[in-house]
Amino acid sequence: MTGDFIIIGGGIAGLSAAARLSELGSVTLLEAEEALGYHASGRSAALYEAAYGLPPTVALNVASYDHHRAAGVLSPRGLMVLARADQRDAYRQDVAAMSLNEMTFEEAHALVPVLNPETVAFAAHHDAAWDIDTDLLLQGFAREARARGARILTRAPAIGITRTRNGWEVETPEGMHEGRVLINAAGAWVDRIATMAGVAPLGFTPLRRSMARIPAPGGHDLRHWPMIFGAGEGWYAKPDAGKLLVSPAEEDPAEPHDAWPDDMVLAEGLARYEEMVTEPVTRLDSSWAGLRTFAPDRTLVIGFDAAQPAFFWLAGQGGYGMQTSPAASRLAADLIAGRTSELGADMVAALSPARFR
Repeated sequence: MTGDFIIIGGGIAGLSAAARLSELGSVTLLEAEEALGYHASGRSAALYEAAYGLPPTVALNVASYDHHRAAGVLSPRGLMVLARADQRDAYRQDVAAMSLNEMTFEEAHALVPVLNPETVAFAAHHDAAWDIDTDLLLQGFAREARARGARILTRAPAIGITRTRNGWEVETPEGMHEGRVLINAAGAWVDRIATMAGVAPLGFTPLRRSMARIPAPGGHDLRHWPMIFGAGEGWYAKPDAGKLLVSPAEEDPAEPHDAWPDDMVLAEGLARYEEMVTEPVTRLDSSWAGLRTFAPDRTLVIGFDAAQPAFFWLAGQGGYGMQTSPAASRLAADLIAGRTSELGADMVAALSPARFR
């Protein structure tokens, strides 16, 4: 029996789509790994900052806020940008893009008492940024989908995809799954899934980003520290469960795989962070990496393929998947149901895969 929707990918994109599409028909979600959210979704230093990203991403951010609030996944964090004297131009761009409030060094130091007065020449901040409880968000969508009868299968990699008269057949090691519409939410693997389905890939690039967890600098209580970006996102640091996450914010192209950090890149990023503070990094508690996957124009891709109308792209979330997921999945459901999106025609077009054809 042919179902309605097959979703490939059990990260935040696939799970949020499963929750929305379960209102429209039967859903089968196929995740290759043993756990949901294993790759990029499970390795995210997620922050909700509405102005972060290009205009279509910002539109999705703004439209996602009410869901995040209602779901209880946000907690106060704040955002600070720091810059050396020679980074003035990049700093000014960050201040303008995110509507930050400039502050004196003394004001910045009061928030983050390890800042180095010899290197921090500029600082800006605002309170309108929140941590996202990624596990709560993922599990909330999964519970919603399952409550409406969605089948969510792990250890179910797609090993064959066939177009049929009634839709699609997706072969996994445990058997065959049929559906009218195939939703490609496979993260770093989206182009490979498209090729397997006989659909032209769109040119997505997975980019590695590394992360280290270090002890609280100087033994400070980090609960009220903001997330800190170096100007131009040359590095960032974020409190996490009493410790500090530090990333070099690199974007190194990679093939889809279970990513791991490059020790040299991580060391360079930690050095950029150390330059701006007075407490040295003496040890790492842990480190990891994830793949942030972007379309050629760095904007999410949401919509039916221009040449294959039963194949739906939900891809290219990059570093914005968590904060955009409520609105991105709602747009996906609207397009599949033939409904008018609240985002407006211009934004729908800016997110459509038709822009690449």
